[in-house]
Amino acid sequence: MGLDTLISDLSRCTLCADRFAATETAHTPRPVVWFAKGARILIAGQAPGARVHESGKPFTDPSGDRLRDWLGMDEATFYDRSKLAIIPMGFCFPGYNAEGADLPPPAICAKTWRAQIMEQLLEIELTLLIGGYAQNWHLGRKAPVTETVAGWRDHAPRVFPLPHPSWRNTAWMRRNPWFEAETLPALKAAVQKTLGR
Repeated sequence: MGLDTLISDLSRCTLCADRFAATETAHTPRPVVWFAKGARILIAGQAPGARVHESGKPFTDPSGDRLRDWLGMDEATFYDRSKLAIIPMGFCFPGYNAEGADLPPPAICAKTWRAQIMEQLLEIELTLLIGGYAQNWHLGRKAPVTETVAGWRDHAPRVFPLPHPSWRNTAWMRRNPWFEAETLPALKAAVQKTLGR
């Protein structure tokens, strides 16, 4: 299957329609598909949030602002699919549970689509793994996010495990000052080198 066909099929995916209808949000699937041939940077995240579900564009929320700051990247570059592929572990907003907490990305999404997509994106030079779901899948092991992110040097300069850029993780950043002092400068340097700047 070619990449264009894969993107078309993924954009119309309704595998989780019944699952999403049963959530507190009772929403319909809306895959957020943001990649193209030629991309050199992969952002592997968790799943779109409610705001991204509405906009249809990844990271159109405060988390996106913080992530772009971490990367030292402007919006135009960030949203240029020929440079950057954004491929979450779940392409649709998973919804909320009865307590209003985010549900995890359905495992069937990665099982159905991820390997096929990765086989097509042959020019990826730098991979950013945001959060535990992406880290576990790409690194092939389960470990706490802090442990994985703290071991970033084991994977750099081609792979950087990162915490989620949610503002809810501000306390985590205060507890782990090495992330801002050491990881982010190395990450920005890797991004600039990959983009040829």
